[in-house]
Amino acid sequence: MEAFYGNMLPSEDPFKILEQTPLNLPKNLETINLARADWKETTTHHVITLDVPGMKQGDIKIEAEENRVLRVSGERKPEAENDGDKWHRAERTSGKFWRQFRLPVNAYVDKINAVLEDGVLRIKVAKVAQEKKQAKVVAIVGGDGSGEDVRATKVNG
Repeated sequence: MEAFYGNMLPSEDPFKILEQTPLNLPKNLETINLARADWKETTTHHVITLDVPGMKQGDIKIEAEENRVLRVSGERKPEAENDGDKWHRAERTSGKFWRQFRLPVNAYVDKINAVLEDGVLRIKVAKVAQEKKQAKVVAIVGGDGSGEDVRATKVNG
């Protein structure tokens, strides 16, 4: 058993095993799964994409906390079993999942939208508009005794 888990644990990422599930789990074992996610930043949004195959809109909950933590959670219900059913293979997981993302300071947590389409959940978090600041002109008082003020000027370019 130790050799099995030793092969799953890459040395460069000690937490990688948390995202992997052995394929020989018992059918009725309740597990917490991590939905695979991508996160990219565009000029106007943070876009987080999660794979949630077979999930419906009502099965997923998205929460944005005041401390800029975005939490996505849900539960994939197991398929109903009838008496006499015999499973030959059960690789698809069911159960609860959750993911958390700490959003950066430029994320506007009051402007979040989400779309679920074809088993892919796409969450867009608007970025706070950054004002382009103009260079400030600073007056420099001459100390050479001439009594004349020297002024800094704005540099174009």
